[in-house]
Amino acid sequence: MVHEPLDDSAPAGPQVVTGEREINGHWVIRAQGDLDTDTIDPLFLAMWQAVGGHKVVVLDASAVTFADSSFLSLLLGVHQETDLRIAAPGPILTRLLRTAGVERVLRTYPTLDAALGAS
Repeated sequence: MVHEPLDDSAPAGPQVVTGEREINGHWVIRAQGDLDTDTIDPLFLAMWQAVGGHKVVVLDASAVTFADSSFLSLLLGVHQETDLRIAAPGPILTRLLRTAGVERVLRTYPTLDAALGAS
């Protein structure tokens, strides 16, 4: 299922993308908070824009407090298009990946530095 971003005129929700920047040729996106159908749009846009211009996209997930199937779907879609690296997933995200059976498909790293240094 492809998630279509909502109309930009919708009221702003919580800030889930707290930063984007290039580090050593890798595009890093920092996400925070609860990532579900109601909040995923800013992250959806940021990640798909990054895919268009970068071979490696690193998601700093250290501040993600909740994630649902819409977030998982986004990760799997981005993974199919680029080298997606998930840095510092907490216990909730790790459990989601394990429960969905994708922990061997999606690459996770204990820290942002580890994700940036991976070859």
